[in-house]
Amino acid sequence: MKLNVGTTDKVVRILLALIIAGLYYAKLIDGTLAIVLLILAAVLILTSFVSFCPLYLPFGISTRKKESK
Repeated sequence: MKLNVGTTDKVVRILLALIIAGLYYAKLIDGTLAIVLLILAAVLILTSFVSFCPLYLPFGISTRKKESK
């Protein structure tokens, strides 16, 4: 598994997940929308911690800085 999520990408993903969680706990979202967004938030947190996003793979996207040799 080649890591493809950079630091800025991680921060953005975590902030989005926190915003979604905040909206849910403030009861601004509910029902099916809340469930879908909470699942998305969980995926965002998971991908930021493992530094790998499977959706980037088929497109060859990487937000990680290139390692110098």
